[in-house]
Amino acid sequence: MKPVKTTAAALLFALVAQTALAGGMAEPVTEPVMAPAVVEQQTSSSAQGLIVPLLLLVVLAAAVSN
Repeated sequence: MKPVKTTAAALLFALVAQTALAGGMAEPVTEPVMAPAVVEQQTSSSAQGLIVPLLLLVVLAAAVSN
């Protein structure tokens, strides 16, 4: 009868452990969804694109005049 008692005890512990590990009736905890941050890029002035070509033209004109 000893193997029957240990088998019954093992079955009882398995059933108890199954409900203990199943979790409770509480609502699952979910993290809030964050909206992506909107980053506005600063626009550069239109003259900024002309400075380098104008300087290059001045240097080229100075080199040609010599």
